[in-house]
Amino acid sequence: MNDRVSKENYYLDIAQTVSERSTCLRRRFGAIIVRNDVIVSTGYNGAPRGRENCNERGICYREQLGIPHGERYEMCRSVHAEANAIIAASREQMLGASLYLCCTDPADGRPMAGTSSCMMCKKLIINSGISRVIIRDTADGYRVVDVADWVSDDDSLGGRTGY
Repeated sequence: MNDRVSKENYYLDIAQTVSERSTCLRRRFGAIIVRNDVIVSTGYNGAPRGRENCNERGICYREQLGIPHGERYEMCRSVHAEANAIIAASREQMLGASLYLCCTDPADGRPMAGTSSCMMCKKLIINSGISRVIIRDTADGYRVVDVADWVSDDDSLGGRTGY
């Protein structure tokens, strides 16, 4: 009998553990980049190096201003988990790699279903050369996103159509 965890859930378990380092009061994200079964880098959401984190301040500006989830990221102190993982790796290491992403609830540590990368992170992922993103929804359930779909569905990334 084979009781081994799947490769996808193995890496998602690691991404979930990485999310425990997050300093965000709203959502804890953990990301790992894997290429050829080797972990290239990890990242979690938190303030830029040397700046005070939201958990240290005890407030979330976006929460304080009533900004809904998924909007006005420029008001957030945090660098996103995907961005931090990409910053920590060379493009050569990311070409054809997979990014595993897990979002957990700060209140109970459980995975939050239905999350995804924001538009800014999608652009970074496309340019990094990462080929797929695997997103945890439940303890063993996940979605696989082909990054090429984000490229072909160009309007999904927002932006102006003229200057």
